[in-house]
Amino acid sequence: MRVNFTVNGSRETVDDVWEGESLLYMLRERMGLPGSKNACEQGECGSCTVYLDGVPACSCLVAAGQAEGREVRTVEGLAEGSSGVDEKLDPVQEAFVEAGAVQCGFCTPGLIVQSHDLIARVPDPSDAEIREALAGNLCRCTGYEKILDAVRLAARRKAEAAR
Repeated sequence: MRVNFTVNGSRETVDDVWEGESLLYMLRERMGLPGSKNACEQGECGSCTVYLDGVPACSCLVAAGQAEGREVRTVEGLAEGSSGVDEKLDPVQEAFVEAGAVQCGFCTPGLIVQSHDLIARVPDPSDAEIREALAGNLCRCTGYEKILDAVRLAARRKAEAAR
């Protein structure tokens, strides 16, 4: 099967997609976008979270063929200039680095996409709102405090930039 869709703002075509192939596999193995991670393959950990038509989705649960005609945005696509030179990280990506919320990095892409979505919907989220939004993302390295710090920092910076 052939899948035509938009990935990080670029129209793409992927050929020879098999029926049981996941969007995650197609992104990582066929398209060279390793940001989304393959961990549980059951939609339980959030490591593979991407935007699908502007809504966060676990790409391990989406059949590749379901992406036909749709728009996918990966963690790589959050950065400005992500399709070329002079890439500038999104404030959420920067905040995760600066707050020390990146340890082994396996859960980080999914946490960043989910945090990015939260801040877009709730510009000044409370700790309870952050915890609720990230409840589907599992991290085995941290006590989550640095992750909460990163989300707070990103929200504060986005609010300051909007002024």
